[in-house]
Amino acid sequence: MAARLKKDEEVWLAQPPSRAALPLLILAALLSSALLFYAIGDWRLVAGFAAMLLAIAALMRWYRNLYPPQGAEGEALPDWTVARAAADASNMAIAVTDRAGRLVCASDLFGEWFPGYPTPPGVTADGALSENLAHAARAAWRDGVAKVESVPHGAMRLDVDIGRTGRSEDYLLWRFTPMRQPSALDDVNRLLTGEAGRQMGEAGVMAVLIGGEGRIRAANGAFLLRAAGRIDANITGRDFASHMRVDDKGRLFLAREQTGGLPLRLLQVPLKRASQASASGGAQDGPMLLLLIDEPAGGGGTSALSYIETLLSLLPFGLAMADRDGRVLFLNNAFARAAGLRIGDKPSYPGDLVIREDQAAVADAVRRFAVGPQMSGDIAVRLRIQPDEPTALSLAGVRGLGEAAVLLSLKDNSEESKLKRQVAQATKMQAIGQLAGGVAHDFNNILTAIIGHCDLMLMRHTPGDSDYDDIQQIKSNSNRAAGLTRQLLAFSRQQTLRPQVLQLPDIVADVSNLLKRLLGESVRLEVSHGRNLGAVRADPGQLEQVIVNLAVNARDAMPEGGTLNIQTYAVPAHKVREMRQEILPAANYTALRVSDTGLGIPPDILSKVFEPFFTTKELGKGTGLGLSTVYGIVKQSGGYIFAESELGRGASFVIYLPVYQGADIEQTKAQAPARRSDTWGTGTVLLVEDEDMVRAVAERALARQGYKVLTANDGEQGLEVLGGEERIDLLISDVVMPNMDGPTMVAQARRAHPDLPVLFMSGYAEEQLRKSIDIANVAFLPKPFSVSQLAEAARDALAMRPAAE
Repeated sequence: MAARLKKDEEVWLAQPPSRAALPLLILAALLSSALLFYAIGDWRLVAGFAAMLLAIAALMRWYRNLYPPQGAEGEALPDWTVARAAADASNMAIAVTDRAGRLVCASDLFGEWFPGYPTPPGVTADGALSENLAHAARAAWRDGVAKVESVPHGAMRLDVDIGRTGRSEDYLLWRFTPMRQPSALDDVNRLLTGEAGRQMGEAGVMAVLIGGEGRIRAANGAFLLRAAGRIDANITGRDFASHMRVDDKGRLFLAREQTGGLPLRLLQVPLKRASQASASGGAQDGPMLLLLIDEPAGGGGTSALSYIETLLSLLPFGLAMADRDGRVLFLNNAFARAAGLRIGDKPSYPGDLVIREDQAAVADAVRRFAVGPQMSGDIAVRLRIQPDEPTALSLAGVRGLGEAAVLLSLKDNSEESKLKRQVAQATKMQAIGQLAGGVAHDFNNILTAIIGHCDLMLMRHTPGDSDYDDIQQIKSNSNRAAGLTRQLLAFSRQQTLRPQVLQLPDIVADVSNLLKRLLGESVRLEVSHGRNLGAVRADPGQLEQVIVNLAVNARDAMPEGGTLNIQTYAVPAHKVREMRQEILPAANYTALRVSDTGLGIPPDILSKVFEPFFTTKELGKGTGLGLSTVYGIVKQSGGYIFAESELGRGASFVIYLPVYQGADIEQTKAQAPARRSDTWGTGTVLLVEDEDMVRAVAERALARQGYKVLTANDGEQGLEVLGGEERIDLLISDVVMPNMDGPTMVAQARRAHPDLPVLFMSGYAEEQLRKSIDIANVAFLPKPFSVSQLAEAARDALAMRPAAE
């Protein structure tokens, strides 16, 4: 249909004064002259005034006639022809309406989709839908843009985008875009041209994808070779029927095989959805997958069915066949995996795979597709193995395969569900980790004050005093609480690690004696080490804690006794690639496996073992932080941990630590600085800490060591003290403070005091802080700390001053 342009025929144009207005002008001039004569009494002046008025009017009329205003001969309206040409170049229907709601321009495609060029929003007979479009149009006039999604229009669904346009934004631009409907065409196309198409050809199956018009869209190599003579032949777009012939007995052959060819059996698999098929009058009008198989001698549907079963068993997606009564005739391994069946098991009916509430719907769908016209469609079902997650079950009616009447397809979404669970787990662990890190940071401030005051009191008491044992008990409990905060920080990957380059067998050997005492008499410990193990970089104390936690859990899983096996072995990069592990990157690793022969872990619990506070032990016998601490230490060390288990056969935890490519172990140990025992010092120390209790105990501890201590509550006060007359020898500062934090204060202080030694103290991990603090030559002291640890850290930080001082 030719494009249709609609314009306003009535355009407002400024017109020159008409002849009817001339007498009025003369009358106005006379009245003005009379008033002037009455005022001054000089008729000559009045006559000159009247003549001047008439001359001005004549000049204005002459100018209007000589230069008419724009629009007098035709206003410069928008060139809708250019707009229509641009609209026709797109794949969407476009219309333009003005403020009066009139259609001023429309593309050819708009006329094809909406015959008669109706004016939006009245493009549909559905009153509710028209009202919805009208509401969107009002929103577009108000907000500039609006959108209505999935508007039904015949067999299509359209997305309607509405926006204001024009130089003065006095037009509405309507864009109707067809929604892309999910289709199996792309999947089938990739199937035929890929490895699966080659395997079908090797099984003797020719496969062709044709469109609704009967032209070939794709074919596998077997069909190309027999129909065109070459496996690389290009027959896309050709009529499928031209490659076939039918003899006088109604048997189907390839046209190229004139003599000696075998008759073929044709299986049609419609690829159009049921809703589309109903709209077009039947699935046979849409795209189809055609499967051609050589008819064996003697014919018979049973032989053809065996061919089809062989074909379906090769396909990578789950397929099954059922008869007209709904009984399952065949299913491939992919279908069994998707349905949660063991390989080789076959249900009697498809409804046996779903929950009770969905069985009637499945049985009714199979019956409709078996006895009705050839069509396909999807229904949402809930499988027994996943009652909370709907799954799409696709059905298609098939003919000519003997007893087989319905083809069923079930997508194996186990990997997708697994990934969803992993993402949810990672998000939950991250949120809880942030909470745990914040709680541990605040608790470390409290423990720092408690432990510090205990140390100060112990300096005034000697063993045997009545209060000495009580103070020691308070300090011991505080250290236990500090261990709990370290667990929380380990889980949240925010603890301070002291990594070293080491060998895993050395760590296992160091902790073996402790393990033998922990495991008891009923559990036997076996240790084995592989060859050519690469060195790893980790905190040896934290690795020992990892091994102890895993060993204790293994002991509790073997109440009747058993064997705990600890193995170390090398895992080169090519072995990692063979494992096809999605989470583990391909690299060289040294692995640590801790296995037991206990009860095993149920599958529903295996995915939760690393969650914090999750435990299967009795009340009071487990905190639920053991494995979450292990997980945090391994991840913070750059490694990976996986849990494997089978009920009744024990469990295994495998840790992969990347091989360290840096310096030699002995060289690293040789470079470690020697520790000094003398903690007495002199000089002026500026202590910046926002927590009063921590600042008080640190001030007293430093003063007892011989330092002169100046204090500040935050970074701003610290800069004021630094700017005073007092010379500062050492700056000790908390990291996280209100108003101005420690790193910001130090960065500004270093401008005036570039060689000032700095000691940061914080309850967060040193590794995390060093990533965010871009300041060189600073020391770090983790909280909670004792008085002696603070004194040693201050002494070592002062030793960082240049030798010139």
